[in-house]
Amino acid sequence: LTCRVGRAVYGTIDIIQYLIESGQSILMMGPPGVGKTTMLREAARVLAEHKRVVIVDTSNEIGGDGDVPHPAIGKARRMQVSRPERQHEVMIEAVENHNPEVIVIDEIGRELEAMAARTIAERGVQLIGTAHGNALDNLLLNPTLSDLVGGIQSVTLSDEEARRRGTQKTVLERKAPPTFDVLIEIQNRHKLLIHEDVAADVDLVLRDKPMQVEIRSRDENGDIHVERQYIESRLTERNLRGGRAERGERPERGEQRRGRAETPRYPADDAPDPRDVPSAPINGTRSLTTQRVYAYGVARNRLLQTARRLNLPMIMTDDAGDADLIVTIKNYYRRRPKVILDAERRGTPIYVLRANTISQIDSFLADAFHLEEQQDDADALDDAMRETRDAIFQIMNGAPYIDLAPRPSTIRRRQHEMANRANLNSDSYGEEPLRHVRISRIG
Repeated sequence: LTCRVGRAVYGTIDIIQYLIESGQSILMMGPPGVGKTTMLREAARVLAEHKRVVIVDTSNEIGGDGDVPHPAIGKARRMQVSRPERQHEVMIEAVENHNPEVIVIDEIGRELEAMAARTIAERGVQLIGTAHGNALDNLLLNPTLSDLVGGIQSVTLSDEEARRRGTQKTVLERKAPPTFDVLIEIQNRHKLLIHEDVAADVDLVLRDKPMQVEIRSRDENGDIHVERQYIESRLTERNLRGGRAERGERPERGEQRRGRAETPRYPADDAPDPRDVPSAPINGTRSLTTQRVYAYGVARNRLLQTARRLNLPMIMTDDAGDADLIVTIKNYYRRRPKVILDAERRGTPIYVLRANTISQIDSFLADAFHLEEQQDDADALDDAMRETRDAIFQIMNGAPYIDLAPRPSTIRRRQHEMANRANLNSDSYGEEPLRHVRISRIG
């Protein structure tokens, strides 16, 4: 037996009251028990103070099951639904017969309900509702409810447009304007992720570009904090054409989940020289500069996949004038299109590939990000680690100490760590650039 007691929780919509009162249609999503219905009930009560609000209450969770609506909905009117499969009919009846300014709906879950919601929105009535799913990605993958955010269709581009976008000729596009203007992902009772322009964000997802969202949170003192972040959808074209979603929340663009690194502990007398401790994280290579790339005629998806595989800080841009460099292929470059001529006049570097292949894209990225120099650094680190292992082996077999070859401070730090893990002593001697590490037995 499950008993649910509806009650008014005042102040729950303070965090989004500016959106509720803006007149825009709002869709809320989130896992069960996160507070979607509570926020709907409070939104209905607040709006009913100065607007005509009708609640379509299918499961009686908003206004209760009695003949008299629950006081928590204030002056809002309630329309009960006799059977769940009649919800779409009651939605249409509400807008046709009761002249509402706002309609509140809990749990839009069927295709007919999604179609009814579109009909209501097209008549200029503000909609506030909830739907199954946790995030925008879930709606895009749900053929029944995707119409709430505009739906998805496959379109064929012209040759020129496909070259400009750097995509295949057949791509996925948004089918229609979304039913809801704003989508709110309720992550917990005190933290919301807000898509303020659903149409724009759906377009960005379909073009594999990051979205700027608003994160609103309420702290323990009741203060509301607002921040904007760029997030990337994990959806791919394969997912959207029928595959499985792999979407997870992303904090900041470029930030990755990493395992917790173990911090080496040194005996007090054996700590490495402070000059050997670099100020930046040690990864064996120098940090790379972010490059904004405009692709003309080059497969954009291949370019993005290769950059991600190589962990390169590359941003694709649709504005050639905003690009740090331009990449195209030989056939298009020979035609001397306007975008190439303008780039040459601006002095923007242009990389020309022989063909639209993975190997050519690999070579382009290696040249653009100077990965050969990075590889030289990685080779030097490998040599140093091999030398350190050999020195540790010699000391274990009786050698009193071994002086290693001079190395940069970042590599010396790695050598100190390796000696510490082998329970050996390590000290640095000399001055730059001949400063080196000596490994010896402890005591």
